[in-house]
Parts: sequence; C-alpha cells; structure tokens
Amino acid sequence: MNILTPRIAFPLVALSALLACSDGSAPTQSLEPAFSAGGRSGFGFNGTVSGFPTGAVFLTGGGSYDASTASNTVPTPTTSVKSGGGFRCTEPVEQGLLLGCGADEGVRWDTAQLLASTGFKCTGADAQKTATTDAGPVVLLADFYRAGDGVHESFTAPMIVSQTDLAPEIDGVQNLWVQGVGCATAITHFN
Repeated sequence: MNILTPRIAFPLVALSALLACSDGSAPTQSLEPAFSAGGRSGFGFNGTVSGFPTGAVFLTGGGSYDASTASNTVPTPTTSVKSGGGFRCTEPVEQGLLLGCGADEGVRWDTAQLLASTGFKCTGADAQKTATTDAGPVVLLADFYRAGDGVHESFTAPMIVSQTDLAPEIDGVQNLWVQGVGCATAITHFN
C-alpha cells in the first residue's frame, strides 16, 4: 500500500466537497452554500413591530423557502418552507389575530404555510397594500406560541419579512409586518 495515497486523496475529496457547495464558477470567487439551487431562498431577521392602537411584538428568526410553491389556499401542505424563531409581546396586543398576547408573553413562532401574497397595513389609518412572495419578500402564515400553551399554537397570523421597504410612503424602512400589530424597521438578510 502506498502511504502517499491518503495524503493526496483526502485534500482532493475535501476540495471537491467545498466546490460542490459553491455558487461561484471560478476558484477566486467566494464559496457559499447553494441555497438558490432548486429555487430556495434563505432569510434571517430581527425587529419589533408596532403601529396599531395597542401592542408591540419582538420577532427574530429565519429559514428557507421555495417561492414557486407558495399558495393562498389554506391549508396547502405542499408549500416548501422551513422557518421559525423567537417572539415576545413587549406591549399587550388588544386587537387583531394576536389579541390577548400580554406584555412579556411569547416564546417562539414557526411557519404553518408559505403564502403567495397578502394584503397588509402598517397602521390602522394606512392604505391597504399587497406583498407577494418572491426572492425578496416572504409572506408566511405563522403560528405563535406562549409558554403556557405548550405545543399548541396560541395565535396564527400572516407575517411578512422583506429586504426592501414595504411602505415607502411611511418614514423609515418598513420591512417586517405582523397582521393586526403593524410594521417595523428590522435587520433583514436574504441570500
């Protein structure tokens, strides 16, 4: 047995694995996970939404999705999305789908379905707008959980995460939204 074979083979296998995960086509381009392969987009975010008469909700999280599978027919179990994160009502919500979420309540959220689009308002006085799922904004039907409710969702509501401003007519950047609570300037990242 030749002792040099493992010394040469291992680096070649490792280099092949790294290049297989690359979106780059030249050795000088950066290596990145190929989330866009197969139509998947990845995202992450962090922000606090408000704007309706009462309530504020802190959200953080992320995931990946295939925009071509989005559907507004609920339930559609074939939408392709894996996302979730943390959530907490920082001020009591007294309207909308998160009605009854008290200050400091909330643990986590996950996604019930990838939606094709949704209408939304950042404030009660705001004009209705529409957001559509694509590589930039993602529209989710999310389940929100409080500690005392265990594995049973406490609330279900649409939410939007976007890399661009959802409501340019409002001061600041509005790139995170939860129905009945409002919008926020959030830190967001999409691949």
